[in-house]
Amino acid sequence: MPDAVVRRIRFSIIWIIPLVSVLIAGFLVWRSFANNGPEITVMFDTADGLTSGQTQVKNKAVVLGTVQGISLTDDLRHVLVRIRMNSGTSPMLTDKARFWVVRPRINGASITGLETVMSGAYIAFDPGPDGKSGDKGRHISEFRGLEAPPGVRSDQPGRTYTLIAPSIGSIGQGAPVFFRDVDVGEVLGYTMPPGGRGPILIQLFVREPYDHYLYTDTRFWNVSGVTVGFGAGGLKVQLQSIQALFSGGVAFGLPREENHTQGDEAQADTVFKLYDSKEEADSAGYHERVPLATYVTSSVKGLAPGSQVTMFGIQIGNVTSVKLDLDQKAGHPRVRIGMQIQPERVLDPKDIKHGALTEMFKTLVENGLRASTDSASLLTGETMISLNFVKNPPPASTSMEGQTLVIPSQPGGMNGIMDSLSTVASRLAAMPFEQIGVNANNLLANADKTLTSPDVKQSLSSLKESLKNLQAMSAQMRNGIGPLMQRLPEMTNQLDQTLQNANRLLASYGGNSDFHRSLQSMVLQLGQAARSLRFLSDFLTNHPGALISGR
Repeated sequence: MPDAVVRRIRFSIIWIIPLVSVLIAGFLVWRSFANNGPEITVMFDTADGLTSGQTQVKNKAVVLGTVQGISLTDDLRHVLVRIRMNSGTSPMLTDKARFWVVRPRINGASITGLETVMSGAYIAFDPGPDGKSGDKGRHISEFRGLEAPPGVRSDQPGRTYTLIAPSIGSIGQGAPVFFRDVDVGEVLGYTMPPGGRGPILIQLFVREPYDHYLYTDTRFWNVSGVTVGFGAGGLKVQLQSIQALFSGGVAFGLPREENHTQGDEAQADTVFKLYDSKEEADSAGYHERVPLATYVTSSVKGLAPGSQVTMFGIQIGNVTSVKLDLDQKAGHPRVRIGMQIQPERVLDPKDIKHGALTEMFKTLVENGLRASTDSASLLTGETMISLNFVKNPPPASTSMEGQTLVIPSQPGGMNGIMDSLSTVASRLAAMPFEQIGVNANNLLANADKTLTSPDVKQSLSSLKESLKNLQAMSAQMRNGIGPLMQRLPEMTNQLDQTLQNANRLLASYGGNSDFHRSLQSMVLQLGQAARSLRFLSDFLTNHPGALISGR
């Protein structure tokens, strides 16, 4: 039996290395297929910043896919970006998903995407409001990318609303929405009306919980740029924010408490009107209005719709129209000024009776109420309407033009001053200044001749001599009155003694004869003479100068 040759196959450890490599490669291939998700195509206007094999798709900094290739469309107007998504992303790829390229952007005063300066651009992905669950939305593989980041993300709670305005001014996409100077939302975009006619629709988003501050009677106003004005306090400059200065912005406030009713919170997609300013928005909140009008024949330069209507310096309304009236019935051209009085500015709404305000203004006109143009600012030339009471006004009446009460007017402001100056100038012009000058010259000439005449000189000389004589007479009287004053007491005593003797004689002689009556009369006269002499002595003692100057 031949010997069997038995060969032994030896196993070398070096064969383990290729075997492990094959296993690892197989695992990587399996893992690659297991981790790969669906392949989608996104169309953009440009591929700026995108690189095949490097640019990633992210959501909240989580990588969801990678760009596999970039190509142009057949019409060469767009680019097609082929993206391999990761596994597990298929439920999110619905028609509500959105893609956009994140790169450095400057929008007004805000700068976004600065993190891509070092890391490079990437494609941001938002699954949409219902894309995360997969319950709603249609699954698609071709998408239209956004050229700008969307204003509202699917994970950001809040509501969208619409504003209507005749023009958007400087309001652009991304402009902030303010509530009490707090940034609470942003403008998403705007829609032009068909054919370019009609109001523009502005879409905006308000974040939660600030969306609960919006009511059906809330008012929005434009806060774009800088507002410069001159008021009672001088120059006023109002700036909402630096961002609103460059990109524009809108603001809203709470409704008036007396006009607001609880439970009327604005729902999503509610339409509001956008006002040009906060003052205009506040005026729209006054419900009670009284239409007035007046006619003036003076200049109304600086007066325009929206100008103030004041009474005693307090604003009570606004001007609604300024029109030139060429009606031949009036007899001459004039300007019709329409006004709208808002009594809620100064009165409590509870005290306002609808329909009674017109009668109240009729009564005020009877008491002297007149409308006049007045200067609101000398620097800007702005004009307003002032309702003032005139003292002793001429009779005036009111009239009705439909529902509008027409009240009388009078010149006011600079026009009133110019009218007054014109009246004074007319009166001065009517005065005969030339005749007055001639008469004054004649009077001065006659006065000069009279003063230099010989008669006047002779009269002055005679007056001088008379004064000298008067001084001499006064001196003589002063020298002679001394002895007289010394003898007055003696004379008085002698007169008293004579009176006593006469009384004794009268008492000793009785009867009712003529002699008795004559003697009695003489005694009475002597008594009166003695009394007068005593009074004269006392008066001259106290007032010796009375002999010269008189009593």
